[in-house]
Amino acid sequence: MLRLGETQTLQIIKKVEFGVYLAESPEKGKEEKVLLPAKQVPKESSVGDEVEVFLYKDSKDRLIATTNEPKLHMGEIKPLTVVQTGELGAFLDWGLEKDLFLPFKEQIVKVSKGDICLVMLYTDKSKRLCATMKLYPHLRKDSPYKKNDKVTGTVYEISRNFGAFVAVDNAFSGLISKKEMIRDLKVGEIVTARVINKKEDGKLDLSLREKTYLQIPIDAQKVMNKLMQENGVLPFTDKASPELIKNTMGMSKNEFKRAVGNLLKNGKIEITENEIRLLDTRG
Repeated sequence: MLRLGETQTLQIIKKVEFGVYLAESPEKGKEEKVLLPAKQVPKESSVGDEVEVFLYKDSKDRLIATTNEPKLHMGEIKPLTVVQTGELGAFLDWGLEKDLFLPFKEQIVKVSKGDICLVMLYTDKSKRLCATMKLYPHLRKDSPYKKNDKVTGTVYEISRNFGAFVAVDNAFSGLISKKEMIRDLKVGEIVTARVINKKEDGKLDLSLREKTYLQIPIDAQKVMNKLMQENGVLPFTDKASPELIKNTMGMSKNEFKRAVGNLLKNGKIEITENEIRLLDTRG
C-alpha cells in the first residue's frame, strides 16, 4: 500500500521518458504505482531496483514520489519556516518543491512570512497533506521526565485561563500554569522550565521558577536592578498589594517578600513605612 506522507522503499516496475513508475512489487497491474520524475531517478537504475522515496502530492493534486528528504513526516512535530501567506493560509518550507500548506483554521495565531511555526503533518478531508499548529491532542504523555528535571520545549498555545502550553522536546505534553509564568510568553518561543509535577496521565506541569532556595537570589537581584533603575527607591514595601508587586516586579507577593528579606538580611536595603531604599554599601 502506498502511504502518503511517509518514506517507503519501492521497486521500479516501468521506465518511461519522463521518469519511472514505482510499486511495492513488480506485479504490474495488481499494485498501486506512483511516478518518480526523471530528474529524481538515480543514475543507472533499472527495472526491479529498489528506491527509497517520500510520497506526497504535486501542484495538480497527483500522488508523486521524490528522493528528496522532507523536513517533516506524517505524525511528526517539527518547526518549519513560513515562506509566504495567501488568502486561505500560509505556506511552509519543508524541503520539497511544493511548499506545505498551513490553513488559517489550523493556525493558533496568525503567522507571517519568516515566522517559525511548530507544526504536525496530517491529511485533510480531501486526502491532501497539510500542517496544523493545533498540537494538544497529538502530543505524547510518556515522557521520561520526573519532578525537578529541567526540560526544553516550544510554546505552541497561550490560554488566558490555563497558561502556556508547551511541547517538551517537541514531542511531550506540558503546561506552564498562569501562576508559574513569571514573565510573558509568546507562541513559538523556546523555553527552559522545571518539572514540578507529572500527572497520572503523563502530562507535565512546568514552572519557569527555580526551586525556592535557588530562586531567592535571582529575585533579590531583580529587586536590586529595579532599585538602581529607580534611583535607589521603590515607592512601596513588601506589604503592597499582590497586583502592584506583580505589575511592577513581575513576581508574586511571596517571592517579593523573600527577595526583600534576603536583601534586608544582607544589609543592602532598608525598609521605611512606605518605601524600600537601597543602602550605600561602598564604604
